[in-house]
Amino acid sequence: MVGSISSLSSQTGRGGRGTPPPIGRGGDDGHGDAFPHYPQRLRRARLALFFVMAPIAMFFVIIAAAAITRRSTVTLDEQTNSYVRNWIPVQLPLTLLMVNTVLLLASSLTAELARRQIARQAALSPVRSIPGVSLGKEREIPWLGLTVMLGGTFLSGQWIAWRELARRGFYLSTSASSSFVYLLTVAHAVHLLGGMVVLLYAAALWVFRRPIDARRVVVDVTALYWHFMFVLWAGIFVFLWLAG
Repeated sequence: MVGSISSLSSQTGRGGRGTPPPIGRGGDDGHGDAFPHYPQRLRRARLALFFVMAPIAMFFVIIAAAAITRRSTVTLDEQTNSYVRNWIPVQLPLTLLMVNTVLLLASSLTAELARRQIARQAALSPVRSIPGVSLGKEREIPWLGLTVMLGGTFLSGQWIAWRELARRGFYLSTSASSSFVYLLTVAHAVHLLGGMVVLLYAAALWVFRRPIDARRVVVDVTALYWHFMFVLWAGIFVFLWLAG
């Protein structure tokens, strides 16, 4: 009996010719080797997000630089034979834009709470899967739904702000200054709308109870993009305020 065990050990050891037993490397998402580990998937998703945000930020920087250049441009007035600036200051609805900024800030906070909520759920998921272990039912606040609602309210507020600009006599073709105002605010609204589409997709994953690892990646990356949208809007708002 001892000899048989020794023979078996020599065959399965490092120096033996036997084949060692397979060692499973199941991923932390519970799907095994067929799927990458969650940290790897998250790093790739965040890297892809960076390559999306970089050109977006560059686009707005270029537009802002063009507005500054146009604002400082002077032209010759033939009547007075002097150089003058024809930059017409835009009367912005500052109160309304401030309210919209607060709404977008609130949506950024709810997006962060959604990201932290699903991270906590993912951390507790292995424990909940153990038979006989109960952690109690956690109250799930629909932070993603609140983020979508606040984002939609922000876009509605932007529409009201554009109508207020038109009521004050500032249209897209009124002057170069008003053109830049519409270009910056509308471009930001379009990019924000794209983020809302991804938020709705993440909410749909939650409704249909998709695997939590897949939902966590989407929510994490979308929340980061939403924070970027708020920072971008804050920069646009301050720039328009100071540019006049």
